[in-house]
Amino acid sequence: MTQSSPPRRAVVIGGSMAGLLAAAVLAEHATVTIIDADILPELPEPRRGLPQARHVHVLWSGGARAVEDILPGIMEDWTAAGAIRRSLPTDLVAKTARGWIPRYGEKQFGVSCSRDLLDSVVRARVMALHGVTTLQRGRVRSLEGTAARITGVRVDTPKGEGRLITADFVVDASGRGSRARAWLRALGVDGVRQAEVDSGLVCATRIFEAPAGAHEVGFPIVNVQSDPRVPVPGQTATIVPIENGRWQATLSGTRGGRPTGDPDAFIPFAKGIRDPIVGELLEGRKPLTDVAVTQDTANRRVFFEKARLPGGFFAVGDSVAAFNPLYGQGLTVAAKGLLAVRALLRAKSLAHPAIGMEAQRALAPQVDAAWEFATSQDILYPGATGTEPRAGAGLLHSYVSRLATGATTREELTAAYLEVVTMSGPPAHRVKPSVLWQVLRASDRDALGAPPLTAAERAVAGLDQEADPVTALGPR
Repeated sequence: MTQSSPPRRAVVIGGSMAGLLAAAVLAEHATVTIIDADILPELPEPRRGLPQARHVHVLWSGGARAVEDILPGIMEDWTAAGAIRRSLPTDLVAKTARGWIPRYGEKQFGVSCSRDLLDSVVRARVMALHGVTTLQRGRVRSLEGTAARITGVRVDTPKGEGRLITADFVVDASGRGSRARAWLRALGVDGVRQAEVDSGLVCATRIFEAPAGAHEVGFPIVNVQSDPRVPVPGQTATIVPIENGRWQATLSGTRGGRPTGDPDAFIPFAKGIRDPIVGELLEGRKPLTDVAVTQDTANRRVFFEKARLPGGFFAVGDSVAAFNPLYGQGLTVAAKGLLAVRALLRAKSLAHPAIGMEAQRALAPQVDAAWEFATSQDILYPGATGTEPRAGAGLLHSYVSRLATGATTREELTAAYLEVVTMSGPPAHRVKPSVLWQVLRASDRDALGAPPLTAAERAVAGLDQEADPVTALGPR
């Protein structure tokens, strides 16, 4: 936007992470109004429109770097607010489908905190940007314009129905409940295809008081994953140390093996999966919340990029692709996709008639990679429904599985595996020549047979009562 050009106006539907980052990208070129049905809290607090925030969220390094690129200094802001930067795999005790990952020196990292804190820090930064405002407690009723060009949105607010907000550009970041397909259909835009793969996953989360000394010893993230190769319900358990001396624990299970909201069943469920370590760590801990349960976890994708979209519109985040939350891909896909959109907008004018369609296509490669990764695994679970993966996805899944096998014994393959999981490199890096030969020879011979907790960690958790956490720190 030059000084001589009229100011452009953009609307972002949804004030969650994807919407906030979209607003930050658009703010370089236009004034931006973020519309959200909730009241957006100033502090890290739950909000009705983001029920999945109750569960474990770890922002992996691929996403954290992308957010840092969009909002420089955000890593420092997160840690100042109480988030914990975790080295991977050093600060990770994880049993993948193929076995325990050794705790080598840092290859990647993650940001460990509640989703409420993660969002609130970003929200504060974006709200402080010049030209960004919010319309809270507003529900978008429809897109305004034609099949050729979007000109704004119509919004219901507590002060009235059907308020028209004109805009040169509209971004849908309203999440899993997006009504964008219906809005576009009302304008005569047909043929926006949707796909879904549903393993029937249910997530249950409870927050516990961490044991004394856990923060001082740098207690790791602990995660036991399911093995989709075995024809039984997939069950997982995770503990993530978060701000204010708490442990956030999430359990999950697919059809036939789901957790419930029964607090008395929480720890027994965790003890009953492939390894009981999460349940053992939670035994005797003081619960700080009730059990929160979420059932809508299907992988769902809308192929906006394959339709003829009207000018001045694109969608991002869960509006485009909502993933099984266990893979931790959603925030990273949105952030990296918006980096691609930012590069596009800096190269072309926001007024370019095809910029919305080009932005939608710029997002697609990140979505493609995550979609194949998630759905090729989820379709294997008993009772899974939905679209079969495209031809070749099975081969990719086999390759990543062999990479995961190698990650249990070879440091170079652990690094390559974490690069895939954290989405820290382009998809082509999965099969780069330096890794391919090692993957083909991968073996789990000499893999770890037990959770690689240090003596200090076991002592703090009460797993080894005779150990002294002060003298048993061991190597980190």
